[in-house]
Amino acid sequence: MPKELELKYGCNPNQKPARIFMQEGELPVEVLNGKPGFINFLDALNSWQLVRELKAATGLAAAASFKHVSPAGAAVGLPLSEVEKKIYFVDDLELSPVACAYARARGADRMSSYGDWAALSDICDAQTARLLAREVSDGIIAPGYTDEALQILKGKRGGGYNIVRIDPDYVPAPVEHKDVFGVTFEQGRNELVIDRTLLENVVTAHKEIPDSARRDLLIALITLKYTQSNSVCYVKNGQAIGVGAGQQSRVHCTRLAGQKADNWWLRQHERVLTLPFKSDIRRPDRDNTIDVYISDDSDDVLADGAWQHFFTERPAPLTREEKRAWLDQLDGVSLGSDAFFPFGDNIERARRSGVRYIAQPGGSIRDDNVIDACDKYGIAMAFTGIRLFHH
Repeated sequence: MPKELELKYGCNPNQKPARIFMQEGELPVEVLNGKPGFINFLDALNSWQLVRELKAATGLAAAASFKHVSPAGAAVGLPLSEVEKKIYFVDDLELSPVACAYARARGADRMSSYGDWAALSDICDAQTARLLAREVSDGIIAPGYTDEALQILKGKRGGGYNIVRIDPDYVPAPVEHKDVFGVTFEQGRNELVIDRTLLENVVTAHKEIPDSARRDLLIALITLKYTQSNSVCYVKNGQAIGVGAGQQSRVHCTRLAGQKADNWWLRQHERVLTLPFKSDIRRPDRDNTIDVYISDDSDDVLADGAWQHFFTERPAPLTREEKRAWLDQLDGVSLGSDAFFPFGDNIERARRSGVRYIAQPGGSIRDDNVIDACDKYGIAMAFTGIRLFHH
């Protein structure tokens, strides 16, 4: 592997020269196809760390879908239900565990995953490559590729799809550096191991957290470790279903992630599953149309005739009452926060999206208010004692 790679430009075309390089030794990555850029490599290296840690924490194949250095989705390779296969548009594919993980990671927030960077904890097989081949994606990082998978992916984007292999045994230096405005910052790497011991301090009246929820809380915390802060993550059944990244207010993180979780659940409504789409509609247009259909603006969109571009006939809108009734069925969701909740309003919002289990650092002067809010709704909350800021 080379010691450095020249890049076309940095974050923006005017930022030249650009490269990635090692002070000592060789780069831990090898470009097998395409020409990844500056942001591509930021996504690649952050997403690889996330999936590597998910695999270590759960023992399951893991995948992530990254956009602009934060995950749009992350998941482990549990089997998909028939409804999940349909809403992720993979009901016509055979799926290996790693393919299931990526289908889940991308399917959580398909609009945000448009043009994503994919990361896999395991070797990319042909089943995962076939899934990726028909989605709009910028590139992939994995510890290896089968010959068949590599040939499939090399045919994507006119032969220019970015394929990166990373050395799974690479261990970075314990101290990292970053330059900002000509000033070099130095800090120890965040080598904190996230495991079930962090979930032992349950501070609420409701103490029971089942094994499946503990797994989901670990997924939430590991996802947050590589999400631009402030951040909150909702998880259900082995996959992030809502990530709220980079908000200045924590309740805005909770609202943003909660809205994404709500959208994920609303996509499973029978009315959405049977929308009368035209046969030639493109997958991204279908995603966007579904997002509008389940939004509060759907009545206006259907009324002004925009539906004619996508549907064979005008569908009946989902009323607010119908949506709320469906959302009230969402339950058993786990939530992680990268820093403490300062107010109970976060809990009030979270429980509207089915949250029953929470992991957060604790340490606010209003912890008692947050605990009271959890007790009001029968939510079990663990104080981890660790913060997970990432910038």
